[in-house]
Amino acid sequence: MLIDSLIEYRKKKNHDITVVFDGWKTGEGQESQSVTGGIKVIYSRIGEKADSVIKRIISSDRREWIVVTSDRDIANHAWASGSVAVSADDFLNALERKETSYFGEEEYDEEYIETRRKGNPRKPSKKDKAVLRALHKL
Repeated sequence: MLIDSLIEYRKKKNHDITVVFDGWKTGEGQESQSVTGGIKVIYSRIGEKADSVIKRIISSDRREWIVVTSDRDIANHAWASGSVAVSADDFLNALERKETSYFGEEEYDEEYIETRRKGNPRKPSKKDKAVLRALHKL
């Protein structure tokens, strides 16, 4: 179902999409790759987690990736490698286009918490702006 949804998404947006599945416990002896409907599907080899495959891909190909993950470790690695990490929930919202803006004014005002940082407290951080730009691409 995930692959079918991504195939439909790819038909609309024509993005390069890679999906990595975990073969940690039940995978094959070596990493396998296939292309289904224009979606690159990678299965990690037995004994290797999908997380390490994703990190290796992000690190080896020095371009800005949009990494859809809810895993904090992968997200941190993506940011450190010059890529943008987008949460799975935000990606689903972008797919469904339920939200017209990632940082709606009403939503941002409700979540305002007093901090002792310098600068405009209502202005999104650089990281938040990068996520917003990535979501607009999706």
